Amino acid sequence: MDSVAAGPKKHASVKHRMQRIFWRLISVFPDKIYLTWKYFSIFGRFPDWKSPVRFSEYQQIRKLEDRNPLYSKVVDKADAKGYITERVGDTVVIPTYWVGTDLGSVDWKTVTLPAVVKPTHASGAGFFLRGQSDIDDLMKQRPEAEWLSADHSRINREWAYSNVEPRIIIEKCIGEPGELLSDYRFYSFNGNVVHIEVRTPRPDGMYESVYSPDWERLAVHMNYYPLLAEELPKPGKFDAMLEIARSLSQGLGFARIDLYNTSEGIFVGEITLYPSGGFETFVPDSYDFKLARYWDEFVTQ
Repeated sequence: MDSVAAGPKKHASVKHRMQRIFWRLISVFPDKIYLTWKYFSIFGRFPDWKSPVRFSEYQQIRKLEDRNPLYSKVVDKADAKGYITERVGDTVVIPTYWVGTDLGSVDWKTVTLPAVVKPTHASGAGFFLRGQSDIDDLMKQRPEAEWLSADHSRINREWAYSNVEPRIIIEKCIGEPGELLSDYRFYSFNGNVVHIEVRTPRPDGMYESVYSPDWERLAVHMNYYPLLAEELPKPGKFDAMLEIARSLSQGLGFARIDLYNTSEGIFVGEITLYPSGGFETFVPDSYDFKLARYWDEFVTQ
């Protein structure tokens, strides 16, 4: 049974292990104090709460102050499907087989394989189910308790998750068997797409690259996976993908809209309001300032 957990496969550095210990120690603090010190531990500087000039600073302020009730709906992987349907139609919605909290209650006869099982309220967890042996392994592991205990409203103080009911979803595994799907992540400010991060699978691992809305490669590294050396061709149906991202992000301030362009059509993977929990790093660092200017122009004006 293959995990769908995200993240590059590398050993945690001593620095990162020390950071995690520090984050646990300060987890008892109120949100603003916690975020101030966690931000410092990651970036080596304190956030400017009064006059933000960085995207990463705006993200911290958003977590503390922005209470748009729509946010809790769009970050819930099950409830977001209703929002997506209302905005752009149901053809881009990944079919759902089951939502609940007890995998023991699943009628597996209603689940068409291959499928994906994952939490509705968290990232970095889940499994591909390709055959009966995968279902058997899942039911032996019974990950419900671990998955349902995840709480991003505490881990990174992401307010939107404080009103999300922890559940588990089983949905269709999109794409043809063996099809390697790129993940197109549209960074958009109130309907204005500013760049697309592309996560491209290769036999030796995952790679990333960043493109403008005009499909020109940008000299930006999201600093998560290695940079892809070669240029990517402009994907088919790209204009349709742009329009979907614009429509879904309108009215959300900032949102990252994740799309898949498959042989079956375009599908929305998820809507993210706080990439990397609001602690995303960029190479070069100046890009943090550039994204903040988009926030000034399209969100706070």
